[in-house]
Amino acid sequence: MKKSYLLIGVCAVAVVAAFITLRPNSIGEVEPQQAHEGDAIVAIRMPPIEGNAAIGQRIFDVSCTSCHGVNAVGVEGAGPPLIHKIYEPSHHADEAFQRAVSQGVRSHHWQFGDMPPVEGLTRGDVAMVIAYIREIQRANGIN
Repeated sequence: MKKSYLLIGVCAVAVVAAFITLRPNSIGEVEPQQAHEGDAIVAIRMPPIEGNAAIGQRIFDVSCTSCHGVNAVGVEGAGPPLIHKIYEPSHHADEAFQRAVSQGVRSHHWQFGDMPPVEGLTRGDVAMVIAYIREIQRANGIN
């Protein structure tokens, strides 16, 4: 057996072992914990984010994370997760997100209070944010 094949095999085994050891918990493996203000509300799997969704991620990070959390997982005491069955496309279509951003929305699913309009975002900006949210939703079984 050539030394190069042996070296490749050893490296492959090391990579697999590192992945198994260091991988994040999946949604089903997360243990319930006491929620504290500022904690994420849901655990998610993050897919690769590319194209319009990547642009939407940058917009979301600047305009939405203070309430909806990094990667839209919600923030205990601040705002709901958007990676949640409540926000699946058949219940909250893309236009519902557009209206929430432009006009605000009255609290109806969660106890966080009303959402005020978000200043400075165009319909195109919000379309990119929606692409980002929908990408994460699909990766987490929300279609």
